[in-house]
Amino acid sequence: MHHHLILRVVTKILVAPIILFALYVQFHGDFSPGGGFQAGVLMAVAFILYGIVFGLETVQAVMPAWLAHKMMAAGVMIYAGTGVVSLLLGYNFLDYGSFSPHHPSHGQHWGIFSVEFGVLITVTGVMVSIYYAFAARRPAISNEEW
Repeated sequence: MHHHLILRVVTKILVAPIILFALYVQFHGDFSPGGGFQAGVLMAVAFILYGIVFGLETVQAVMPAWLAHKMMAAGVMIYAGTGVVSLLLGYNFLDYGSFSPHHPSHGQHWGIFSVEFGVLITVTGVMVSIYYAFAARRPAISNEEW
């Protein structure tokens, strides 16, 4: 894989714009199509592309498997924590108006943002973990047997 210089250079150039586009989709998800799930998949694509081109060990130096696993749990905790906070404030579970009772539209914005951020973190962790699980498997047939 060391002889694919153009592929390696193009991948290094593309990873940052992919992550930037994922953040764009995340932050504009409540105003346009998109949101946490789409942004999480895009974010994971950046790491998966990097892993395909540079190898599993290299991408795991950037995002270790333990970090991907922690991201899955942290994202769910952010999502559920948003609902628990609204319960503690005396409102229904995931009633975003509780975050700004005087301006419910502001509360809606912050509630949706926090839930979608939790989804982003969870989906990124899940997709990267799935890639790690498949990429770490040893092939049943060696390259010479093909």
